[in-house]
Amino acid sequence: MARYFKYKTAEDLTADAAERGVPLELTDDLAPLFEPLQVPVPGGPVRTLGNRLAVQPMEGCDGTPDGRPDELTYRRYRRFGAGGAKLIWGEATAVADDGRMNPRQLWIADHSASEIADMLAGCRREHRNACGGDDDLLVGLQLTHSGRYSFRGPLIPVRDPLLDPRTMDKSTGAPIGEDVQPLSDGDLRRIQDEFVVAAKLAREVGCDFVDIKQCHKYLLCELLAATNRPGDYGGSYENRTRFIRKLIGRIRAEVPDLLIASRFNAYDGIPFHKGDDGLGVPDAHALPLTNSFGTDPQDHAKPDLAEPQRLAADLAEWGVSLLNVSSGNPYACPHLVRPAENPPTDGYHQPEHPLVGIHRHFTLTAAVQEAAVTPDGARIPVVGSGYSWLQDYAFAAAAANVLAGRCDLVGYGRGSLSHPDFANSLKESGTLNRKQVCRTFSYCTNIMRTKDHPLGQYPTGCPPFDREAYDAIYKEVKAKMAAPN
Repeated sequence: MARYFKYKTAEDLTADAAERGVPLELTDDLAPLFEPLQVPVPGGPVRTLGNRLAVQPMEGCDGTPDGRPDELTYRRYRRFGAGGAKLIWGEATAVADDGRMNPRQLWIADHSASEIADMLAGCRREHRNACGGDDDLLVGLQLTHSGRYSFRGPLIPVRDPLLDPRTMDKSTGAPIGEDVQPLSDGDLRRIQDEFVVAAKLAREVGCDFVDIKQCHKYLLCELLAATNRPGDYGGSYENRTRFIRKLIGRIRAEVPDLLIASRFNAYDGIPFHKGDDGLGVPDAHALPLTNSFGTDPQDHAKPDLAEPQRLAADLAEWGVSLLNVSSGNPYACPHLVRPAENPPTDGYHQPEHPLVGIHRHFTLTAAVQEAAVTPDGARIPVVGSGYSWLQDYAFAAAAANVLAGRCDLVGYGRGSLSHPDFANSLKESGTLNRKQVCRTFSYCTNIMRTKDHPLGQYPTGCPPFDREAYDAIYKEVKAKMAAPN
């Protein structure tokens, strides 16, 4: 089954990376991952994280139709809490019903607040039981609006010549037409109000921080790239960052004891599709690119870090306490988001070796970390991404990155679904449990992309290594995928 990962030793891995021109540094000394870290708090005392390990925002697609956590959601957060990571970056949680990406996505609102509070309390309780306390733990939620990917119908902030042909009008099953109008400036101000209400609720239900999501081509990510949008929220850099700038100011004023974080795309790239040989091929595109943040407008394969670094510095100045770096679009160029061994059933094979994508992730993160400094010189911690494909060597690379100052925190995404106790395992034995290490075979994505379910969405997890919860689900999904149309 494996196509790329054939390494028997760390030396095999680093030699292959060097030969490919994407050098990878590893270290056997994992001590840097277990050093405490101070997180700056604007206008308040610093908060201390007990280690440098983070659970990335991993959505389970397992809430109720009205956006409350359900049995599997509670279970996932209990497992994350008990796992030992000191930063639990909660999953995408919609600020409004019309901004939900799927019909089982969490939605923070008055009707769901008590259940989300129970979910977070269960996470903290399990952390205290496993780790002896939670004073050095930070737990938050990623607040999101899905924009053009909203399951009730696309809400586009800008006409994008590459994404519009892929954006479906769910009432017709065809791409959106020219008659679909982008959200108005007034619509965006209303959505900003929804984010503020959601942030207030998040603090009430027990969040230490909220992440204002600006990645993966959801609404606020698209605004960062909306060079062809007229009005107050498009065109110039100042206009394209107006939404996030104003929103951060409002949250700081109205919820002053809530930390603000943001996961943002440092590189958008462009959409890819499956070629005749099964490999990913870039969509046809005109130059210069108009809607691709952090991307050379004359060459989609080249990051342009001028604006991402400027944004990192601005977010630090505006009062953000944590940053998290990502890239790409999971629906259009998933290899940029998550280098993988196998593609999902509806995807393409990697058009580049996964080591190339991992090197890009690490380079983007290092550039953002370098720029993430407040005007008075305080360093804002940055969470790096892109580790799962490295399997047993993921945290040897992570420790090397932290030691070199390329990031202050390390995020584990897909790997946390199969191995939620990765932090405890590393601390106790210095290694991951090989029977739980994610192999990036995309089982989780295959489940998530299967929509033929009574609730409109299958819950997702790791069938090979979490059989108790997901084996029966995956067997059902496999049967549906194998059935003739």
